[in-house]
Amino acid sequence: MSEKDGLRTYRGKRHFGKTSEPSGEHTEDGPDGADAAGEPAFVVQIHDASTMHFDFRLEVDGVLKSWSIPKGPSTDPQDKRLAIPTEDHPLEYQDFEGIIPGGEYGGGTVIVWDHGTYRPTSHDKRKRPVPFAQALENGHATFDLHGEKLHGQYALTRFHSREEKSGSAGAKPTWLLVRTGSGHRAGGGTPDPRRARSARSGRTLRQVAEAPDAPTWT
Repeated sequence: MSEKDGLRTYRGKRHFGKTSEPSGEHTEDGPDGADAAGEPAFVVQIHDASTMHFDFRLEVDGVLKSWSIPKGPSTDPQDKRLAIPTEDHPLEYQDFEGIIPGGEYGGGTVIVWDHGTYRPTSHDKRKRPVPFAQALENGHATFDLHGEKLHGQYALTRFHSREEKSGSAGAKPTWLLVRTGSGHRAGGGTPDPRRARSARSGRTLRQVAEAPDAPTWT
């Protein structure tokens, strides 16, 4: 699937004359995601919409593959976080912080809670590297995060919910995000999203909501 096709759902849900979110039409002018070492980007955004949640995004094949994580990613290996896939987002979205107008899709305040790069670590049974997109297609992908707040190995694993097993037409794919390996920090978990501060601006959700004209995404 081309990058253009991958963003069709994203663009179809938004009115870019009303929201300041990036359209993804000019990706050549935006960030390429990868750092100098060639590692792809990741971002975790807190989104205060109809329900508070974290958006976890990984750069894969020119877009940001995205999951909605109600409780947010955790640094504690004992925590298994529900991750619900959402539409692909353009790479520029990794820098988006601001307000989505009420009445628009996802209306609410967004901050960049963490960002950085990641290194795919998935292997097959013979210990051969598996391309990250293929690992996701297979339903299990491992990776090392190198962010300002999140570090170390994580895994995304698809499982079949009761709705899927029952054949429900409205069943959605469901994944788990789990911190794996050793070296996690004591007292881990996920911060209170209303008190958490942006890795880009240092502001909280409330501060962004009260100062919508402050520099955000351009």
